[in-house]
Amino acid sequence: MRTTRLGGTAVPVSELALGCAALGNLFHPVSDEAARATLDAAWDAGIRTFDTAPHYGLGLSERRLGAALSDRPRDTYTLSTKVGRLLVPNPDGGAGDDLANGFAVPAIHRRVWDFSADGVLRSLEASLQRLGVDRVDVALLHDPDDHAEQALREAYPALERLRAEGVIGAIGVGMNQSALPARFVRETDIDVVLLAGRYTLLEQDGLTELLPEAAARGRSVVTGGVFNSGLLTAPRPGATYDYAPAPQPVLDRALRLLAVCERHGVPLRAAALRLPFGHPAVASVLTGARSPHEVHDTVEQLTRPIPDALWDELRAEGLLAPHVPVPAAAAAPIGKAAPVGEAVAPKDPS
Repeated sequence: MRTTRLGGTAVPVSELALGCAALGNLFHPVSDEAARATLDAAWDAGIRTFDTAPHYGLGLSERRLGAALSDRPRDTYTLSTKVGRLLVPNPDGGAGDDLANGFAVPAIHRRVWDFSADGVLRSLEASLQRLGVDRVDVALLHDPDDHAEQALREAYPALERLRAEGVIGAIGVGMNQSALPARFVRETDIDVVLLAGRYTLLEQDGLTELLPEAAARGRSVVTGGVFNSGLLTAPRPGATYDYAPAPQPVLDRALRLLAVCERHGVPLRAAALRLPFGHPAVASVLTGARSPHEVHDTVEQLTRPIPDALWDELRAEGLLAPHVPVPAAAAAPIGKAAPVGEAVAPKDPS
């Protein structure tokens, strides 16, 4: 699997990265055995970039990821985690669950927003303990939507110092919007933005400002949420978009995308995976998985050839704007591809 480097750093990323929110029991439980098998399948497929966060399963994702990587040489993979939410013991002892926050785990801890410099250091120290490693390669400010000024004034300088000291290889921000990350690109020296759900086959909000700014300044973008929380795997009534039932106009657009892809014999999810690579700022696409089968399917879809005629028809149908860059034809697929319309890819959290 091809690799590139983030921004001007020496940190490598594989073109496909594994997002590990699902392995923190996102929405539904995943057994320890299934989580380990999923991570092993990703490794065997050539994936060498893994993204997690304290938020995912109240630390469960970090613990599982660290355990699965513990027997791999530390310099053979890139490990990314996030700061901004501290985990503190729950006063009620964890009598309930964490499903209100999307994770099927006991609520032994609760999250406390903290984008202070001290909060960054405490968060990273706790993550290192859960991961069982002595360093992470990438640290991202996680969802500072309502904490922008503190993140810029306190959290970012703390990460910058850690990068200057060689403690962290690359720093950045991970969000579900593009406007604030574009501000970080303009006003700071971050290396990477993890942009979830805003540069996809369905919508290209990230192209308005963020991606051009990143390309002009030599920064990298990792695109997550390329299936728009599942809608672009199997658009149908009841499908989710931004983790809620898709509004009818959004569903209708997804169904039109599906129809065009089917006319060209290309699974919708394959086109969704490939589109971001058309932009020069995009270094990697990050997707989630909760089983080896989902990993295998994602890798296979990424390698499917996509004819230029598909992109041309999407433009002709008004489903893709003329200014949206499209990737060159993909390499020949590896192994047997799943039939068109068969959707097995998971909701891809970030």
